[in-house]
Amino acid sequence: MKPFRIDVPDSDLAELHRRLAGTRLPPDGATTYGVPSAAVRALMDRWLRRYDWRAWEARLNAYPQFTTTIDGAHVHFLHVRSPEPDAVPLILSHGWPGSVAEFLEVIGPLSDPAAYGLDRSIAFHLVIPSLPNFAWSGATPDAGWGPRRIARAWTTLMRRLGYHRYGAAGNDWGSHISPELGRVAPGEVLGVHVTQLFSFPDGESLSYPPTTEPADDLSPSDRRALDALRELQRTTSAYSHVQAQQPQTLAYALTDSPVGLLAWNSQVMGGLEPDVLLTHITIHWLTGTAGSALRIYADSAAQEAPAAPTTVPLGLAQFADDLRSIRRYAARDHANIVSWNEYDTGGHYAAQQTPDLLVRDLRQFFSAVLGR
Repeated sequence: MKPFRIDVPDSDLAELHRRLAGTRLPPDGATTYGVPSAAVRALMDRWLRRYDWRAWEARLNAYPQFTTTIDGAHVHFLHVRSPEPDAVPLILSHGWPGSVAEFLEVIGPLSDPAAYGLDRSIAFHLVIPSLPNFAWSGATPDAGWGPRRIARAWTTLMRRLGYHRYGAAGNDWGSHISPELGRVAPGEVLGVHVTQLFSFPDGESLSYPPTTEPADDLSPSDRRALDALRELQRTTSAYSHVQAQQPQTLAYALTDSPVGLLAWNSQVMGGLEPDVLLTHITIHWLTGTAGSALRIYADSAAQEAPAAPTTVPLGLAQFADDLRSIRRYAARDHANIVSWNEYDTGGHYAAQQTPDLLVRDLRQFFSAVLGR
């Protein structure tokens, strides 16, 4: 393992600004056509004139970072040790189009609870990797890096760090990867905490609505969750469909145009503060991984379906403005759901939108799992 520090050359920032200043925008269109022109223009102007990458670079560099090679892939990760001697190792996985910056607001209270006025009996040694094909992990040399292969890589990473019993948590693709980690290493994973359970009717995915409705007699809450899934499948899942089928074709545009990248990624990053959104996008741009990060959709689609439900203790924190998890199908895919909490605030990026709630839910879940 090699120590790592983010150090973006001034020339790379100057080139980004040059491209932003020379952007050629399309004609304005109705908001029903996609991300509104006014929103893109406002973010583009902020990115060019007011956004401070160096401040975010410094925030990330405040934590120890390393790189290693696992299964032929370069892996970048933050490793934040808790001052508490009986802290629980916890690996946190982000999603698309996120990055390790997604967890900046929760690192402190999770790793050093006493400093935040929290009970020190539950604290975490944090391992926060950039997913393969994302950010400073860089593009992988081969295909097939779906959630299960990433989970296997994470087991190797944790063993290398000397952690043989640990928890897993994640958001978005991290909510796919973390349960897979429990599936591939049930003897090592203490428990899994997620912010979504992507369990759908048989044969469905985020991108593919069915031709007929399932015959299941769903509860009222599950029916509302299924209706929300149907609306997403019909109106806003085009990105998932494209990325699962043609990620390389789209990669050329996103790698060459910062505003193209901004528009494409921002379509699924609603609810984030502008500078937070721009930080994720800037990371994708500066590392040249805007295109390779799309591959997880194709690699996941090519992955074989699990043969059996997960068995490790699993907890869900469901936030208000996010895709609703459907309990009937979640129970089919996960045999040991021990915590299911729903909140009337927050959204898809809870670690940045409602960090206090997410920290509380994580701490309660692992306290119960560990009997503390």
